[in-house]
Amino acid sequence: MNDIDTDEATLILRGVLALARRMRTERPEDSMSPASVALLGALYRLGPVPAVQLASELHLQPQSLTRLLDALEHNGLIARRPGAHDRRERVITLTRRGRAAFMADMRDRRHWLKTAMAAALTGRERAALAEAAQAMLKLAKHGAAAPGSETAGSPTRRRALEDAA
Repeated sequence: MNDIDTDEATLILRGVLALARRMRTERPEDSMSPASVALLGALYRLGPVPAVQLASELHLQPQSLTRLLDALEHNGLIARRPGAHDRRERVITLTRRGRAAFMADMRDRRHWLKTAMAAALTGRERAALAEAAQAMLKLAKHGAAAPGSETAGSPTRRRALEDAA
């Protein structure tokens, strides 16, 4: 191992990417796309929100969000309605069917992760991982900026998010 392999940031990045790849391969064939899960998850956490706020939360350009919303609405997973104070504003709501689909998808993912953690990690490692997850969530929110701003992520990252939509 060289110095770059033992750098903290590199180790964390390798771990996060490897686990993300593994979790993608463990997804059931009929599961939703990562972009759909992210959007439904945001609605689950935030409740009904204006489309502009949702785009900001997901770091998506409005046109990418529109394509994703169209597909989810077509499948009955979300609903759009005019805003209470501005009829031009569109408020996005998670439907009962959308909530059920999100919960089922998350249940399947959690099941795989819990099973793998129980088989591969000690109790101490599981506790350390849970603590690290809190730190990673904090880090993920650090310095977040609106989509389209110079600090909203690299152009490659923005394109990947848009392509996923």
